[in-house]
Amino acid sequence: MVCPSGPAQVTHAKGEHSAVTEPQLISYEPATGAEIWRGAPGDVDAAAARARAAWPSFAALALGTRIEMTRRFANEVRARADEMASLIAREAGKPLWEARTEVDAVVGKVDVSVNAYAERTGKKKFDSALQGTAAVRHKPHGVMAVLGPYNFPAHLPNGHIIPALIAGNAVIFKPSEKTPAVGEMLVSCLHAAGVPEDVCQLLIGGPDTGKALVAHAGVDGVLFTGSAQAGIAINRKLATNPGKIVALEMGGNNPIVVIDTPKLADTAALIVQSAFTSAGQRCTAARRLIVKESVYDDLMGELTSLAKRLLVGDPMGEPQPFMGPVIDNDTAERLSEAFLTLVTAGGKALLHMRRTYPDLPFLTPGIIDTTALPERPDIELFGPILQVVRVPDLDAGISEANNTRFGLSASLIGGSPEDYGRFWANIRAGIINWNRPTNGASSSAPFGGIGLSGNHRPAAFYAADYCAYPVASTEMDQPRGNIGVGLRD
Repeated sequence: MVCPSGPAQVTHAKGEHSAVTEPQLISYEPATGAEIWRGAPGDVDAAAARARAAWPSFAALALGTRIEMTRRFANEVRARADEMASLIAREAGKPLWEARTEVDAVVGKVDVSVNAYAERTGKKKFDSALQGTAAVRHKPHGVMAVLGPYNFPAHLPNGHIIPALIAGNAVIFKPSEKTPAVGEMLVSCLHAAGVPEDVCQLLIGGPDTGKALVAHAGVDGVLFTGSAQAGIAINRKLATNPGKIVALEMGGNNPIVVIDTPKLADTAALIVQSAFTSAGQRCTAARRLIVKESVYDDLMGELTSLAKRLLVGDPMGEPQPFMGPVIDNDTAERLSEAFLTLVTAGGKALLHMRRTYPDLPFLTPGIIDTTALPERPDIELFGPILQVVRVPDLDAGISEANNTRFGLSASLIGGSPEDYGRFWANIRAGIINWNRPTNGASSSAPFGGIGLSGNHRPAAFYAADYCAYPVASTEMDQPRGNIGVGLRD
């Protein structure tokens, strides 16, 4: 265990002067408990009014102008990369090495989004001889609300914001109330790059602010990343408003299935990467390890041995830990209770999850065999808990993997190409990997799930699809028409 240490630097948000119903927000550094940021909630009505007024002129800009703004944004982030990575590490609690990879992803999203817009929403024309020309173009929706999560406080909202701006939308970004400082820095980089302040706004607030933003008549779309519970509430709230585009990315109860393989050390490493990267706080993290009986004993020896060696500690510490804390003490308490509940219900602890500091949210990895549980809970335990289930063969593994209402990510470790073909064909998930972690996804591919994991609007390369809508046209330079039947002489 690497001991947390060092005071946090306190920063302050720009004040908001409109009336609010929520108290002032304060963000605390998970690793130390020190205050890192504070600011007043914003005014949803005022933000929407400014965005609606600014949107038409922004949408009328040439596409190349908007793209150039996003490229300047990438340069701003590059220039502040160390500062942003440090802030992510401190406010979200992830190790500095991992925070740096998030900053890299923020920069990389620009080129990915530019290419995606050209490929997914490019203009097309079809000549039709005497009937003129048929055309397909895309229009922005208008004002888009982006609701971001705390686990990737820069990369995941940025994955909505950049495609939305390229398409010509205005954006109101409400970061998680647990990571507002990172959200503020992200928006400041956009403004420094020339994106007008009213076109991309930071809206500080908690759940009530988020609810008001989602329901606001001045918002044309909601792009959400977070829990299934919150996503379902958004879907229900907007069920009678089909005119408002909604894209939901809601996490998963993701399986990693292991069958025959001689590479047990490699397999253990892939499982650890899947289950415990980001302290298990990834929507694609493996929650369930489904293991063929014939490899169970040897694999569990490798896995528990490796998991015990993982450093858990201060995100800014040296040597760098593999895991930092979870986001806050309430989360750590709930996860500890969940682990105890699984043991009490009949689970066998293979590696006990421990809370190493009573007043700070540091948790060591927990591994528990839940094969004997009569009913395994189909919930997303968003932290470093891995449940293990033994199965006799691949078909039983596929059946168990599909025993969930979620459907985001799934991996198969081991087996032949034929085995993977059967796995791929039968697994219900939006991301399916072979001999790779569950959290390995390419930015040049779609990212999303089914069931409680999403609403069939994948992000990443396919984000362009929900940031603009297609318009079909038939066009001629001069009017040409006649009526050839049904006329009186």
